[in-house]
Amino acid sequence: MTEDMPPSLPLADAQLRRRAVLATGTAGAAALTVAGLPSGPAAAAGHRPFRHGIASGDPLPHAVLIWTRVTPTAASTPGSGKGPRVKVAWEVSTDRRFRHVVRRGTFSTGPSRDHTVKVDVTGLKPATWYHYRFLLDGHTSRVGRTRTAPAVSASPKHLRFGIVSCANLQAGWFSAYRGLADRDDLHAVIHLGDYFYEYGPGQYGYGNDDRDIRKHVPSHEVLSLADYRQRHAQYKQDGDLQDLHAKYPWIITWDDHEVANDQWKAGAENHTTGEGSFVRRRARAHRAYDEWMPVRMNGTAALRDGDRLFRRFRFGRLAELSMLDLRTYRDEQLKVPDGHVSDPDRTITGRQQMDWLKKGLRRGGGQWKVVGNPVMIAPVDFGALPDGLVDPVDDVTGLLPRDGVAYNVDQWDGYTDDRREVFAHIRDHQVTDALFITGDIHSGWAAELPYDASTYPLGDSAGVEFVCSSVTSNNLKDITGTPPRTTSVAVEELIKANNRHIQYVDFDSHGFSVLDLTATRAQMDWYVIGDRADRDTPITWSTSYATKTGTGRIEKVAKPL
Repeated sequence: MTEDMPPSLPLADAQLRRRAVLATGTAGAAALTVAGLPSGPAAAAGHRPFRHGIASGDPLPHAVLIWTRVTPTAASTPGSGKGPRVKVAWEVSTDRRFRHVVRRGTFSTGPSRDHTVKVDVTGLKPATWYHYRFLLDGHTSRVGRTRTAPAVSASPKHLRFGIVSCANLQAGWFSAYRGLADRDDLHAVIHLGDYFYEYGPGQYGYGNDDRDIRKHVPSHEVLSLADYRQRHAQYKQDGDLQDLHAKYPWIITWDDHEVANDQWKAGAENHTTGEGSFVRRRARAHRAYDEWMPVRMNGTAALRDGDRLFRRFRFGRLAELSMLDLRTYRDEQLKVPDGHVSDPDRTITGRQQMDWLKKGLRRGGGQWKVVGNPVMIAPVDFGALPDGLVDPVDDVTGLLPRDGVAYNVDQWDGYTDDRREVFAHIRDHQVTDALFITGDIHSGWAAELPYDASTYPLGDSAGVEFVCSSVTSNNLKDITGTPPRTTSVAVEELIKANNRHIQYVDFDSHGFSVLDLTATRAQMDWYVIGDRADRDTPITWSTSYATKTGTGRIEKVAKPL
């Protein structure tokens, strides 16, 4: 991916439909004829078959996924299992007016896959912007823009990604997505998990009273396949989310809430025996995820109801991105953070994924070895917090036992033998420029990764970790109900004082980050939003940190990219 960026893509649905009619003329009609699509129920005046938007993802040098969901009849609502099988046409072009269509085809869909469409478009050129759209019964979707990865042998001058995680619709508006969609300088968006939340209304919302800014659909915790499909559909109707999906390709992994809170390989914190088999629940959630998300699962875009989401992306010689799945294969979290956190028989990655990660770090597929890491890997010792802050901090991060022992049992701090294995592999194979990008804990962090935290900074670092804040999910000030930059500041300073490898913590802000990679440095910029309850809340730059090539250290940067 080179640094050249095209002009901003107009995204208003009405504008795009009008432009498509005016610009494509007979070419658009020809595409419909080739597709062999008869006029049908969707052709009725006022019907909107593409109401859940469009998306693209998992860019490779010669391929990219494109996605949509169609509503062919009024009865064909998400999760209903109703409606006819239909044939949806799709087109990919080098121009937004579709005068130069390079790939086209049709995709059959129906109730068995909730009328979703997911196409792995191949035969494309590397490092190239494309436009795409879908057609059904005389209706045309909005036009999306996507981009392929650079050739394996290419040396792009830089790569720039939007970084997000933890978007709870009940907790506020997705202004962070709006901020990224307004930019024209990204190559892709990386989502690090908690794309949606499984809770019902009133269970997890805005602030310490769990007020719902927008209520979840269905109106209960999701359990069935129909439930998960409806929840995906609700999120996909958010305007800011639709705009960002239409603007850039996404690279996505899940954390826990796409299934259930604090899930592990055989259960979850909020899954009870009365809710049936957890394994079956997870299979339903994964099936809906496969249907509704622009991701390759089990190495193919075809629907296989599979679990494998860890996968790797190469961006020329500059970077290789390994996206982890740290929920499906992990052992159960400890109830008490005792010596069992270091038990070599306990794992957060699973053996297959661990070996896969180590191979990617060792083989030198790109200068920057970027790891999409759903939960934090840097060790964190909170020390002795005041009693009144133990519960609020634990509510945000899931980190603290009552006695303040310095282990994060839901994250790599609860599986320290796995972390030791990764860090030892980096040291033993002299891996440089390892960069972990992380979500999950609703706060912003910049940390070095010490081989021995007790003596740091006298020793060396295995790499660097940048953690993005949440899109909307509650942070410390929201849980305590205190003004920003008051109570949280003392907690942040205590964390940094007890953890000399951590340079930046922000427990108060929501927003997004932008990661930029060059041959000489990696820089992360943090952007924050105002009030989540305000759909038009302002977005401002907060801070920036960078790591220089080969150092494993971070430093504060005076201005954003």
